[in-house]
Amino acid sequence: MTDNTAIERDVAAGAGERAAPVRGLRERLKAAAPVRWLRSPGAGGLRKLFNTTAFKLTLVYLTIFALFAACLLAYFAWNTRRLITEQITRAVDIEMTGLVEQYNQGGVRRLVLIIDARARRPGSSLYLVTTFTGDGLAGNVGLLGEGVLDHSGWTETVYRRLDDPDGHEQHALVRVYQLPSGFRLLVGRDLAERERLFDVIVAAGQWSIALVIVLGLTGGFFVARRVLRRVDAMTETTRTIMAGDLSGRLPATGSGDELDRLAVNLNAMLERIEALMRGFKEVSDNIAHDLKTPLTRLRNRTEEALRTAKSEPDYRYALEATLEESDELIKTFNALLTIARTESGQASTPLAEFDAADVARGVAELYDPLADEKGLSLAVAAPAAIPMRGNRELLTQALANLVDNAIKYGVPAQPGGEAAVTVSVVSDGGFVRLEVADRGPGIVAEDRARAVERFVRLEQSRSEPGSGLGLSLAAAVARLHGGELILGDNAPGLKVTLVLPAAGPKLPQPSEQA
Repeated sequence: MTDNTAIERDVAAGAGERAAPVRGLRERLKAAAPVRWLRSPGAGGLRKLFNTTAFKLTLVYLTIFALFAACLLAYFAWNTRRLITEQITRAVDIEMTGLVEQYNQGGVRRLVLIIDARARRPGSSLYLVTTFTGDGLAGNVGLLGEGVLDHSGWTETVYRRLDDPDGHEQHALVRVYQLPSGFRLLVGRDLAERERLFDVIVAAGQWSIALVIVLGLTGGFFVARRVLRRVDAMTETTRTIMAGDLSGRLPATGSGDELDRLAVNLNAMLERIEALMRGFKEVSDNIAHDLKTPLTRLRNRTEEALRTAKSEPDYRYALEATLEESDELIKTFNALLTIARTESGQASTPLAEFDAADVARGVAELYDPLADEKGLSLAVAAPAAIPMRGNRELLTQALANLVDNAIKYGVPAQPGGEAAVTVSVVSDGGFVRLEVADRGPGIVAEDRARAVERFVRLEQSRSEPGSGLGLSLAAAVARLHGGELILGDNAPGLKVTLVLPAAGPKLPQPSEQA
């Protein structure tokens, strides 16, 4: 039993040698298959397919799984070989112990008779009794490897059986025991069964790994092809968009996978970009049309002053009119800039806590002289305090625009009746409602959606000065705060309501945008 470690080492080495064909087969498949495919007529498309991340990940997982399977099979084969070897050594040890006892009881003669009887049995183990010079006395072994009998212990060697007419060399695991009188006793077992079982396991492992590689490559091919088809469809759509067609959208299959989620979010982004570009185009067109008139009027006044003015008061009057017209243009551009910054979410003032009722009272106090000048009464209906979170500067500007419009188009109230212009602030659950109502001509229902667009001026407002940006700015401020601007009927007149969340705007998540 002293050489068991050496036997197990030999067994492990044999397992490694027999596992080598598995590795060789895997390397041949990996080396040969891509070459064959790349030489096919569709080499360009296949090369593109092989460069996809999906196919590369499939190869990585396939390689890991194949290595794991090879290691598992090699471990299983090695353990099977080791277990069979242990069974053989255990059986031989038992026989050797029994034969040594027979020798101790009856000497060499009795041992020879027992060995001779056992050697004649069909399928018997290997037995040999020799003298101290190596001459055989009994047994069924005709030839052994050189030097096997010179050392006691375990040895794996080649041998020939005496009852084998063909004299084939075979392998066996034998144990040599030196008897006290100098005689030597050999008992062993043939290893053909162990080798056959090991060959079966190795062959099964080779075919299994080959099948795994073939199925893995096939699966990776189809998975990468499917992913590549969807990516190519997205690429084609992006090319269409880059060519100027912003109406294109990435295809979504509805499967809910990562590509679908990416397509949905990108489509939401494209819709937003298309809306912004459409708004930009509308603003550009509106600027080109609506600002042309005041610029022309400004030039005509200057030209008229140069042509007709004869004294310093005439020139002074012309310059004052020019300054007044320039101020109106600057106000228009400032309003456009404020709307643009508000709709893009880039308002300069950060969100903060403030009192909405105080804002309403401040705006009413600011416009009260103007209302008196036009013969209108301005009233405020607001509680002591209504806290909310938002951009106070923008909200003040939006409310000021609404009050300015109400005074501009309002009609004086009847004596003893309600005020011509009313500003009210109401806390409604988690929302704050700021209302501005007047007694003017109002806006018919079919024109209310168009009235909040930039530079839109309805027929009843053509006689009053303005740029048509007041309601647009108020609507942009409402959207910035996560609220809305509602135009309603005051019977008679117009009621404009800003509905804003008291807790401030909530940033949308990508899934909500989609």
